[in-house]
Amino acid sequence: MGYVGWRPARDVLLGGLRRLEYRGYDSAGIATVTPDSPTVEVHRAAGPLDELVRVTDAAGEGDTVARAGMGHTRWATHGAPTDRNAHPHRDASGRVAVIHNGIIENFAALRAELEDDGVELASDTDTEVAAHLVARALDAEPEAGFTAAVRHVVNRLEGAFTLVFTDARRPDEIVAARRSSPLVVGIGDGETFVASDVAAFIDHTRDAVELGQDQIVTLTREGAVVTDFHGDLAPTRPFHVDWDIAAAEKGGHDFFMQKEIEEQPAALADTLRGHLVDGRIVLDEQRLSDQELRDIDKVFVVACGTAYHAGLLAKYAIEHWCRIPVEVEVASEFRYRDPVLDRSTLVVAISQSGETADTLEAVRHAREQKARVLAICNTNGAQIPRESDAVLYTHAGPEVGVAATKTFTSQVVACYLVGLALAQNRGTKYSDEVEREYHALVESADAVKEVLASAVEPTRQLARDLAGSKAVLFLGRHVGYPVALEGALKLKELAYMHAEGFAAGELKHGPIALIEQDLPVVVVMPSPKGRATLHAKLLSNIREIQARGARTIVIAEEGDETVRPFASVLIETPAVPTLIQPLVASVPLQVFSAEVARARGYDVDKPRNLAKSVTVE
Repeated sequence: MGYVGWRPARDVLLGGLRRLEYRGYDSAGIATVTPDSPTVEVHRAAGPLDELVRVTDAAGEGDTVARAGMGHTRWATHGAPTDRNAHPHRDASGRVAVIHNGIIENFAALRAELEDDGVELASDTDTEVAAHLVARALDAEPEAGFTAAVRHVVNRLEGAFTLVFTDARRPDEIVAARRSSPLVVGIGDGETFVASDVAAFIDHTRDAVELGQDQIVTLTREGAVVTDFHGDLAPTRPFHVDWDIAAAEKGGHDFFMQKEIEEQPAALADTLRGHLVDGRIVLDEQRLSDQELRDIDKVFVVACGTAYHAGLLAKYAIEHWCRIPVEVEVASEFRYRDPVLDRSTLVVAISQSGETADTLEAVRHAREQKARVLAICNTNGAQIPRESDAVLYTHAGPEVGVAATKTFTSQVVACYLVGLALAQNRGTKYSDEVEREYHALVESADAVKEVLASAVEPTRQLARDLAGSKAVLFLGRHVGYPVALEGALKLKELAYMHAEGFAAGELKHGPIALIEQDLPVVVVMPSPKGRATLHAKLLSNIREIQARGARTIVIAEEGDETVRPFASVLIETPAVPTLIQPLVASVPLQVFSAEVARARGYDVDKPRNLAKSVTVE
């Protein structure tokens, strides 16, 4: 967040960061600007916000006279979560400081350019280059002004970013820029705010302006001026915040999980962004050569809980694209059964936190057996990525709700990226085929948006109607089977109901004995076009359970009229390629589980007996 006004900036910033800490909590920092000071004052600390408070308290009263500044809570993407990588970052002179959400995709080229000019960078982040570039622009054309310097720099940047800048020579002015990352302005009486979320400033004002794509805002005490990246005045969308403070932290939603479900299109886009370069899939970190990847002849996927279900979907993609065998193991069982591993084995370890104890021990066992390890993780600098040979980060951002939603769908697309990376190295897919599959993944974000727009309210109503049920069964085939397992897990986690997921073909091998009058059975239907044979078989399964009195809730592709007569309730999702279907079909099940739990009076974000990260075996 940023602030210009009449209050002590440090107090405003720390208070605002306290409300934003759920968005990032591996480090924090503030920068304040005092009249007549040649440099921006910066305080930073790794760890939770309390560490930054301790640092600023120890610094004394110096910042209390500052009436402008900015603050940041970090969720690391480039560089480990350390003091030196914490935001804000300054240029070499200390005149310009910057904070940043997002990813600057071309930062490596910009960093090389600065280093060639003799600039020594003080961090490992992509963010710091922006401070040096703005300082250089100010020196090159001082008469053009601060906003013009920022505009010059942001037009050179690639990726998704929100950037906020301060200049020690302009103590009453802050400039911020937005591209594909949220930014909102707060308008107060003699004070102006900018933040990634209205929660940061709702204590001080409820009058706000939402910035659009590729816009720059210049803040002074008198208000805000918004222009586009070309320098033209831009239209704005003022609004009044009528939520209370607790709701503001959740973006106006009733609970964090609801907010995180709706963030999935952005999380998918962020996870995919920047991974196709010159027609080739690139990972975030890779200490494996192309030859080592070509030598892989078997893949193990190890994970726990929801991540295990993402791993089951990885099996379908990798075997289909790469034609190599894939085994998916619960991480807690992996090392105890003495799996056969060698240098030509790739172990893909999936963990949201990167600290999951069972998965970490599985990684260590694999390394002892000389296998290659690739980590899929949502937390930069965590232990599992550090001990792996390659890393692919899911840029889903912090997830407060214990039940995984956006991290699950992000893990799925990350698994698919791994499959494409292996396929291109093994030569089982040409570059144009890889590119086509990648763009299909990118388009999945829009498909999830469609589901959120059309299916959420009907699903909530259904959940309220079924909240009194004793049990719910979930059926699926092919990629629908892991979706069924995930739907059942969500309902168990949140609503404390008996829920089971089955491969539909197994129905007559035992589970059909559970079917009774009015029992809700959720069926994930395959496409009648893409998987016609499986579709016909699952229709037979639906007839069998309907004949025994079950209530059928069917998730099916739009236009699938053949299933309508057999569905007590039909939830339609967009027509998408087979491997994309789990992304769209999972969303209604997330909404369903959360709403059932809510109707039963349970805490959706903090289900009993569960923790967000399991760090002991």
